Amino acid sequence: MNKEIFNTKQTQLSNGIKLITIKKDSQISAVHAGINIGSLYEEKNEKGIAHFIEHMLFKGTVSRTNEKLNSELENLGGEYNAYTDFNCTVYSATILNEELENVVTLMGDMILSSTFPKDEIEKERGVILAEIRTINDDIEDLSFKRVNEVAFKYSPLREDTIGNEKIIKKVARKQLVDFYNKYYVPNNCFISIVSPLEHEVIINMVEKYFGNWSKKSFEKKKIIYEHNQFVKEISYKKEIEQSTILYLYTFNGLSKDEELALRILNYKFGESSNSILFRELREERGLSYDVYTHLDTSNNVKTLYIYTSVAEENVDEAIEVIDTAINNIESRKIVFDDNTIALMKKILKTAIASTLEDSTDLGNYVIHQAMDDEDIYQFTEDMDNMSNIKSEDLYNVAKKVLQKPTIHIFLPEKRG
Repeated sequence: MNKEIFNTKQTQLSNGIKLITIKKDSQISAVHAGINIGSLYEEKNEKGIAHFIEHMLFKGTVSRTNEKLNSELENLGGEYNAYTDFNCTVYSATILNEELENVVTLMGDMILSSTFPKDEIEKERGVILAEIRTINDDIEDLSFKRVNEVAFKYSPLREDTIGNEKIIKKVARKQLVDFYNKYYVPNNCFISIVSPLEHEVIINMVEKYFGNWSKKSFEKKKIIYEHNQFVKEISYKKEIEQSTILYLYTFNGLSKDEELALRILNYKFGESSNSILFRELREERGLSYDVYTHLDTSNNVKTLYIYTSVAEENVDEAIEVIDTAINNIESRKIVFDDNTIALMKKILKTAIASTLEDSTDLGNYVIHQAMDDEDIYQFTEDMDNMSNIKSEDLYNVAKKVLQKPTIHIFLPEKRG
């Protein structure tokens, strides 16, 4: 596959901003501005602060009130959003090409000149607390939150990105502003812009609205890797009809080829609608409607989850099915052949083509690659290396990863 699969240029501005411009013939432009800081880097008394700041950047700047800023964003006629994850905070917009400079203007103002009005902080505090309570009311979300708490003693993965309720209730404006001033600096900022305009036009545009942002030294907290605890825990919750089962595995230090083998294994094991777990738990035994695996190979995360929900009386049988499937992979009773790898290659190629077609997905992909200090053309290398992956590699990575899980089970609390 041709490595230069899309027309791109990577530029570092004088103040340290890393800009990726992608020239694409489309009526739609996509802008992503990422600050390479997320919840992993928060201190114990800051849990949720990165996410809180994400909310506050929409609440007013030096030159725009909350109402004016959000009115101008709305009048773009496109889609704008933001999210915070473990490693970063990203602000995005998808708009008609004619609105591109207006978006860059607004994002520059938000990121460089937010004012954190006290009254807006109090309003947003209530919004975030409601968001946390929503998670606690959703048994699936709560199950993931709980398994992380059980799995880790000190890793920041213990805490959800959205934050800790007790901390959110009392976080002060000064904490928000100090965190913002420390990490929202140009040399910690990445921008991707997908548009039909020439690279130099976009570079000049970003220089115009971000160029007076002053470079500043900063230091991120060192992330200490923690392997998940090998433990099984049961919790009880009122007013739930289904029990949930979650397995969590962590992996660190796998090579790129091993991670690629793990992606193939994960697809066959639990990600696809024809996976081993789906076929056995849902299709063969009718125990579950929801069953899936979730793999995260992000920097400093490296987690694999197995999730399902079943009737309380079927919990033991479902666990037996999961454990048996893992044992059958390790003992090679489950056979991985060339067809498995050929299918995964086709799926990966489809996913790549889909990403390349969609300006928003493409912009989001390249900004994450850049923030993770990865090649933005990594997928072409993955495609090439896919041909080298053999069934032996799947069995080997299964033995490395699918060992000593953290298991958490939610059961209905007995009534009466």
